[in-house]
Amino acid sequence: MSADKKNLFSNLKYDIPAGLVVYLVALPLCLGVALASTGRSDLLFSGIIAGMIGGIVVGAMSGSSLGVSGPAAGLVVIVLNALDTLGSFEAFLLAVVISGIIQVIAGFMKAGIIGYYFPSSVIKGMLAAIGITLILKEIPHAFGYDADFMGDEAFSQKDGQNTFTELFNAVKYSSTGAIIISIVSLGLLILFDRPFMKRVQLFRFIPGALFVVITGILLNLFFSTSIPDLAMSGEHLVQLPVASSASEFFSFFKTPDFSAITRVETYTIGLTLAIVASLETLLCVEATDKLDPFKRNTPTNRELIAQGVGNITSGMIGGLPITQVIVRSSANIDSGGRTKMATITHGSILLLSALFIPTFLNFIPLASLAAVLLMVGYKLSKFSLYKGMYQLGKEQFIPFIVTIIAILSTDLLKGIAIGMVVAIYFILRKNYKHSYHYVKEKHRDGDVITLILSEEVTFLNKGSISATLDHLPDNSTVVIDGSKSMNIDYDVLEIIQDFKKHAAPLRNITVETKGISGVEVVGGH
Repeated sequence: MSADKKNLFSNLKYDIPAGLVVYLVALPLCLGVALASTGRSDLLFSGIIAGMIGGIVVGAMSGSSLGVSGPAAGLVVIVLNALDTLGSFEAFLLAVVISGIIQVIAGFMKAGIIGYYFPSSVIKGMLAAIGITLILKEIPHAFGYDADFMGDEAFSQKDGQNTFTELFNAVKYSSTGAIIISIVSLGLLILFDRPFMKRVQLFRFIPGALFVVITGILLNLFFSTSIPDLAMSGEHLVQLPVASSASEFFSFFKTPDFSAITRVETYTIGLTLAIVASLETLLCVEATDKLDPFKRNTPTNRELIAQGVGNITSGMIGGLPITQVIVRSSANIDSGGRTKMATITHGSILLLSALFIPTFLNFIPLASLAAVLLMVGYKLSKFSLYKGMYQLGKEQFIPFIVTIIAILSTDLLKGIAIGMVVAIYFILRKNYKHSYHYVKEKHRDGDVITLILSEEVTFLNKGSISATLDHLPDNSTVVIDGSKSMNIDYDVLEIIQDFKKHAAPLRNITVETKGISGVEVVGGH
């Protein structure tokens, strides 16, 4: 047995419980995203298929130790519009397959390198924002108000409501039974998080989330028999499609309509899905690696290939498009997952439960699962994260806060884009200020000014260097020292050359250069 495989199986005591928790988190999210994406209850199983493929296929191929993939809320609007454009779910499945092929090609072309260019401040802002979003979005479910689907991340909802109006509605239309179950569930989760509980051997292996779900089912059954007014049913419970026979179960799986291969729209939608899914995945990879207690790095090109194969497989058998998802990945980390066996376990349980116990799963109150997600949200957005970012200074803190506000008020990708703009501004500003070290000495014949260029001098430094040369005092001597520079862009060399040849002689400035090739050494006198 290889070392990698041995490592996978030696951590099963951590990965199986973590996989079970991820499964409990993923189940309602898969169903919620499927309902929101398609608007059809008969296609709910497409979310489960995507969750299974994300866990088993992508999990097996990925180089990510802790990342969990499945259907993502960030693709809901794209899927809805695509179904309207293509006219059928089967034609849309072909677009999903095409998106997977594009991702595989992108992975082999090393496009995964894009993932390394997201600033840390923006990634941490994304994590905090998702944590706050989870809390705000799950409070209505904890109160028993389930008008919006579980897993929604956008501020504006398709029913005309938004994150804050949903909170008012939750209070107005709350269910006492749901509130009781939520309070008990949160109490159990907090209890299971205490150090003394970890010392009990049984509770090391059986996760608190499982106790929460079982307790929620038992409480609701008690309400049904003893206090009917508190009992929950219908949309307040998990609603997994139940097949009455093997043939009905297999009817949940769909195949692509290959006649749509001649339509331009199919390729346009496939490309759009590939771009958005890849960006969300790369963002999640960066975030998950930052949360990983063992600080492992995910090979991003391999991840794109794994996601591509996952989308090809999902599209071929009737599943929604797949991305790596931070909520499920974070739940995996918080539950003690160690290796990819946790995500494979969650996918396998999704498959087995859909096959053998769908009726039992439909007894689970959404309020219990909302409590689990509330804890995940709290751990993603702890006060210590804000304190740590503030201590790093405004160049890190401002992009961090802007990213949070932008995501909360729009959606994930728009918020990230706004945060990136702010982060890049501070990067350029720092680059502008620190392209050289300025030293000024007084001499009898005038000032001697030394500009020591930094290791990397790019076209971004043109403005600061040009402004400094323009403001040099007349009748002075300037030494431009590039001996420590590994690279100086031609744009900057051109500025130095022009200054030496034209501006310096007119102002009686003597210019000397050190370690700069491509610039003649000429004096101003």
